[in-house]
Amino acid sequence: MTFGFASSPVASMSASAGLSAASADPLARVLEPAEWAAAGIPLLRNPREVVSGLHALHRPQPSTVVVAVLDPDEQLRASASFTRHPTPADGWMFRNALLAQLRRVIPHDLRRRTPVRTAVLLYCREGDARWTEEDGAWMWGLRDACTLHGLRCGSYITLTRDGWQVLGEGRGGRRPNTQSASPETVDLVGAQPPQPRTGGVASEVLHRAAAR
Repeated sequence: MTFGFASSPVASMSASAGLSAASADPLARVLEPAEWAAAGIPLLRNPREVVSGLHALHRPQPSTVVVAVLDPDEQLRASASFTRHPTPADGWMFRNALLAQLRRVIPHDLRRRTPVRTAVLLYCREGDARWTEEDGAWMWGLRDACTLHGLRCGSYITLTRDGWQVLGEGRGGRRPNTQSASPETVDLVGAQPPQPRTGGVASEVLHRAAAR
């Protein structure tokens, strides 16, 4: 015979209500820097090259979000950019926006047992390079979008007036920054230039842009 405590219907309803309230709280959909650093996010071998290449392709201005997918050799397979509208920072909404862009530019990898490709996020914003709750919401959204699209969650990078910084890693540089001039043209190795808000080009662009 076993003994235990049976939960009352009232207690069950209260617990469910508490979980629902927590899941509806935008602050619960934010990753702190320590949580991000402990998540085992794969390091970029050459973050400067990636940042310079994405800046050359998408020419981000403050409030521009760039999500890019890299293969195991850190070559760019697809990217998309869009404008972050002035709404409250909510990881769930950010996740949906990123997932919509990923679905538009590259097929999912959900059939793979282990993710092969990695998604990174570059966010161009006002202010300095210090972490904000908005950054934490983008981190949460990137991690969740990657899970739903069968990708590895990669680096979260901010681009501010101070330069670029890979949050959680302590790596960064002064250029490019929000004041950096973008190149007039980008050689896409025979591909068509990316249309506004979208991209999907060969990785040679990253090497050429970084070398300028």
